[in-house]
Formats: sequence, C-alpha cells, structure tokens
Amino acid sequence: MNNMRTWLLMGALTVLLVIMGKLFFGNTGMMFMLIFSMIMNFSGYWWSDKIAIRMTGSRPISEQEAPGLYSIVRNLSARAGLPMPRVYISPSPQPNAFATGRNPENAVVAVTEGLMRLLSQDEIEGVLAHEIAHIKNRDILVGSVAAMIAGAISAIANIAQWGLIFGRSDDDDNPLGIVGTLLAIIVMPLAAMLVQMAISRSREYGADADGAKIAGRPDGLINALLKLERGAQAIPMDVNPAAAHMFIVNPLSGQTLASLFSTHPPIADRVARLRNM
Repeated sequence: MNNMRTWLLMGALTVLLVIMGKLFFGNTGMMFMLIFSMIMNFSGYWWSDKIAIRMTGSRPISEQEAPGLYSIVRNLSARAGLPMPRVYISPSPQPNAFATGRNPENAVVAVTEGLMRLLSQDEIEGVLAHEIAHIKNRDILVGSVAAMIAGAISAIANIAQWGLIFGRSDDDDNPLGIVGTLLAIIVMPLAAMLVQMAISRSREYGADADGAKIAGRPDGLINALLKLERGAQAIPMDVNPAAAHMFIVNPLSGQTLASLFSTHPPIADRVARLRNM
C-alpha cells in the first residue's frame, strides 16, 4: 500500500510540475518541467534520506558520543526484526525526532539535542520505538517523498510570485493572467499542507500502536508525547515546513498558522489510544 502511495505522490508531482510549467512558461516550460520532474522523482527515491537530513540540519553521531542512544536503537531494532539504522542528531533545542530513508536497509533515525536533554530513558525508548515502527511499516520513504513534494509546491508558488512581479502573467504564453497567478500563489502552499496532512495523520496512529508493542509498553511513549507537545509549543524549531510531517510531533505547533493546518493528529487523541492499549 505504501509503495503504491509513493508512486501516486511521484505521479502527482510530475503532473503538477508539467501543468505549472505550461501555464506559466508555455510549451518550453512544460518540457523543462517534465525533464526536471523525472530527475526529481529519481533523486527522491534514491536520496530522499539525504535530502530530509539536509532539510533538518541533522548530522551523524557516533556510538562513542552517545552509547546509551545506540544501545536503545540497537535493542529496539532487534525486537522489531530490523537492521540497525544509522543514528543522527539535530542541533535543535526543541525535543523531537524523526526517521527517514527509502527502506529498512537504508534507514536513519534522528533525535534532537533537546530530546536527549529533556526526556528520561524510558521516554526516549518510547520515541525511538515509534520511529522504528515507521521504518518497519515502510512509512519513511512516503514521508521523505512527501517532504520533497511539499518543497516543490512551495518553490512553484515562489516562481509564481516572481512571475507576477516581473509581469510574466501578461505574456501570451501564460493563460492564467494576474488573477490566476494570484490564486496559484495562495492555493499551492495550501495544497502542500494538505499533502502533508493526508500522508502523516494515519501513519502516526499506526506508528504509535506498533511502537508501544515494540517497546513492550505504552507508558514511555505516552509520557514522551505529552512532554514533546509542551516542548514544541514553547521552543521554536528552525526547520523547513516541508519536513514538518516527518517528526513525531509537529515541530511548528507553536506557530498559530501551522497549528491550524497541523500535519499530525492531536496529541490528546494519540495518548487516549495508547492508554486504551
């Protein structure tokens, strides 16, 4: 199911870029966007993990630097029957975490410096079990490709803005006109948010439940989610909005507009489901 969803996302990105190329830049723009989208889809499949890591500013951390973290990841991976993923850390003071990669053999789990400081060992284990569940369920490629799609949509909106500023919308090759261009500038970022919401919400419930099973109990994840929610609201994170849906909690929840279009289900609902386990 996730593989089909990934191909649908890639197909949607291709169609969107080709249509926007035609609308804004005529036949030349359509051909350019077709070639560009093919390159982007190829790179999205093979290097989505590297792109996601760069978007979040994460770096690899060695076992000598964080032996406790490595021990938790190794034990949880063994319980889930998965190879040991690579371990990264993000410089953000906000407590949070994410997983990425195209498959379990090329997976990455990343935690923020804030998570390592503010959470107990049981809570860190609950968070990492959630991320290991994402890897086991093969959610990570879908999430990484969705991040690229959201980023591309935002880039298209920026192109539309520049086209409007320099009068491109008056060109004969652009049937949109000024009104159409303005609509595109408004609608495209909203479409990016909808893509992220559709991909992320159902995946989070599944990873919560499976993560609790991998950890052996839901308590650590329950307590961690409550702490992470407060941390995300109180401590800002400098992260590309296109990557927000990859994190275990929305890193932009402290921003009013981002809260209105949250890529994650409410923490209260997630906690209630875990308590019912």
